[in-house]
Order: sequence, then C-alpha cells, then structure tokens
Amino acid sequence: MTTIRNTSRRPLSVPLPRGRKLHLGPNQTGEIAERAADHPPLAALVSAGALEIVVGDHRATGAAPGSQRPGAPTSGHHRVSKAGPRGDRGG
Repeated sequence: MTTIRNTSRRPLSVPLPRGRKLHLGPNQTGEIAERAADHPPLAALVSAGALEIVVGDHRATGAAPGSQRPGAPTSGHHRVSKAGPRGDRGG
C-alpha cells in the first residue's frame, strides 16, 4: 500500500483507477494500491503539488491486533446488562 497526503488547503476528490475516488480533507492521508500511484489523473495532482506521496508512514502504532482480550471495552462506552433476577426469590 502507498500512502498519499493532501497538501492543499481544500478537500480533494482523488481519482483512482476503475472509476473510484478517494476523498481527502486538508492535510489528511489515505492509502492507495501501489499500482494506483501510476494512474495519470493522480500523477497530475502529485506533479501539481496538491498531493504528496509519503515514503515512510509515521503513524502511531498501538497494540497488535488480537492482543486485547475479546469483549473488553475499547472506549468510554461500557456494556450494560439488562438481565433481571432469576428463579423464585419469594419468601
């Protein structure tokens, strides 16, 4: 995969092969297939300076996928259980 960055100050609709488009906001990055980097409309945006092909991807890496135990909360939302009491609890 190849990473591209929108270097312009406006949102771009990046044309990709087979009629697809990648929408990038200002200073956003996106991943494209390596063979898509040779697509003439995309190459024109790179030569015009609106897009930049990023050589080294400097994204922060978190824990490896699957290293977190299943069912663990991943954000501030907690699982709510609606289960009520079971069985005969009368006296």
